[in-house]
Amino acid sequence: MPRVFITGLGFVTSIGNDATTVTRHLRELRHGFEVYPPFQKPDIPVKIVGTIKDFTTDSTDPEDWTFPAAYKIKRELLRTMAPNGLFAHCAMVQAIADAKLADSDISQPDTGLYAASAGSPYLLHHHHDRLTKVGVMRCSPLGIVASIAGTLNFNLIAAFKIQGASCGFSSACASSAHALGYAFDDIALGRQKRMFVVGAEDGNTDAILPFAGMRTLSLQTDPNLASRPFDAGRDGFVGTGGSVTLVLESEDEVARRGVRPYAEVLGWGQASDGWNVAISHPEGSGSAAAMTNALRASAVAPAQVDYVNAHATSTLIGDVSEARALRTVFKDHLPRVAVSSTKALTGHGLSLAGAMESAFCALALRDGFIPGCAHLTQVDPECADLNLPRATENRPAGIVVKNSSGFGGANVALVFKRVA
Repeated sequence: MPRVFITGLGFVTSIGNDATTVTRHLRELRHGFEVYPPFQKPDIPVKIVGTIKDFTTDSTDPEDWTFPAAYKIKRELLRTMAPNGLFAHCAMVQAIADAKLADSDISQPDTGLYAASAGSPYLLHHHHDRLTKVGVMRCSPLGIVASIAGTLNFNLIAAFKIQGASCGFSSACASSAHALGYAFDDIALGRQKRMFVVGAEDGNTDAILPFAGMRTLSLQTDPNLASRPFDAGRDGFVGTGGSVTLVLESEDEVARRGVRPYAEVLGWGQASDGWNVAISHPEGSGSAAAMTNALRASAVAPAQVDYVNAHATSTLIGDVSEARALRTVFKDHLPRVAVSSTKALTGHGLSLAGAMESAFCALALRDGFIPGCAHLTQVDPECADLNLPRATENRPAGIVVKNSSGFGGANVALVFKRVA
């Protein structure tokens, strides 16, 4: 089967809008959290968000949005976008340049795109409100394609003239990890030569605040305390938005184009908890099964894994569940496997998380470092046997596992390898 490599990355995240900045902030454990002005009201208990800098998307009219001048986006494209679509378009432009792709590489039957987002609750609410108040014939004809769950893939496929496989994935916080796994399959099975994998979320009030109703968001007012995966004092996750794009290519395409990959994708696995609509299985059974399936598919033994980029969102139940899953999979090898969650820096990107954190793994593999556990001061006793480095380790990992989990107990594990 063809080998699969990551050859390009693009970032619009709370810790940076380009690979260089993101890499520096991962190494320095510098977070992207701020006190979020729309949440500074007495009736909103949540105060902190992983904010996207240099983009302004708080108007319902895309022509009022501002974004870096380097991106030239036509008015007719902007009018069909949600905020997450704007972030994704910019991340795509970066990834294409990073992978050194020609137009003929992008718009052809052997190149596809898989995307993941929850749509835009912000614009969906706006357009529905307008429909009920002023009538259907005074609504924007582009309101549907700009707001419903498929808006991300609709826009990217049209804007970049994608002719290969395309699909939007919806498994909540596992969505873009699923997208990456199935993109790997399409290349490994010879169906496609190249796939774009894109995750994106709006990251605004409508996208984040409803999670406060689930009691899953941190109520901290100090950005340095708000996201603390595996810490005994954690009290929920921090919401964020943005977008990340990865370019996956077959070994033949890498050789033909003469590009240096970030990392190799060895394989992936998935499994379901079969337990609860919103809460992880207390023993982490589905996550453990996904990791076991991924390692088997990749022909990797637990003893060969150097680093796990955990899903750990900084929730009370989820972090312990994943710790138990790691214990089940790695057994006696657990002390040598470094574990950290980069959500301590970015916050939780929901559908974006799997793609964003896979891209972080690719950067770490290429540049030879392992991100540490930011904001970890007192380890939860349930997680005490994990190898949780407090600082970034400047050593190369050979093989990395990336975990993702979503509502309904959907679990995905991805396996990446350093390229010599």
